[in-house]
Amino acid sequence: MTKTALITGASRGIGKATALCFAQAGYDLFLTCRNHITELQKFTQELEDEYGVRCLAVKADMGNFDDVSRVFGYITDLDVLVNNAGIAHIGLLSDMSVEDWHKIMHTNLDSCFYTSKLAIPLLLKKHKGKIINISSVWGNVGASMEVAYSASKGAVNSFTKALAKELAPSNIQVNAIACGVIDTDMNGHLSKEDMDSLRAEIPADRIGTPEEVAELVLQTAQAPTYMTGQIITIDGGWC
Repeated sequence: MTKTALITGASRGIGKATALCFAQAGYDLFLTCRNHITELQKFTQELEDEYGVRCLAVKADMGNFDDVSRVFGYITDLDVLVNNAGIAHIGLLSDMSVEDWHKIMHTNLDSCFYTSKLAIPLLLKKHKGKIINISSVWGNVGASMEVAYSASKGAVNSFTKALAKELAPSNIQVNAIACGVIDTDMNGHLSKEDMDSLRAEIPADRIGTPEEVAELVLQTAQAPTYMTGQIITIDGGWC
């Protein structure tokens, strides 16, 4: 039978690559974005035409519970939830506004609570399912000038481990993928010199691709049910 996945933040980068990967695997998809709905709608049409799956694009701020509730108004069946929506903030903590702090936490952390809260009843009906949270190596080790982002991803990691224990008796697995430096728009603020310096620190001697992360997300969705509560790192041996 066809499986269904919800992928948040799917208009670009890791989310878009993950949507493509899941469509190629035959999943019907619900895809969200906050700003680029026209592009996402065009992309969903391409996925439907190419792979014969059903796709729905929804414009929503996943850090807003009303928006998330509206998304789930379209969903009656679900097998996989991929919490990918996220934003970054670069700068000294002392210079960060309270508004920006809350924006990071709403988008990166609260969204995982909102989607999981609404997805769990759907997964419980089937007594199976996967929740996969896209995290960061900075959630493991922290990063100077990215305190809020690091804190939000560290919280996502703890959220993942705790929820995995809570849902394990119900045969629902919860895992996170901690990404290193990936070639996405989120790194667009970095200069060529900055990227070259980062690359020199990475044992694999290159930046990761969204497609590599997407492949790992799909593998995690298809992993044995005994694998849960894991923070899986993909960083070229960096951290």
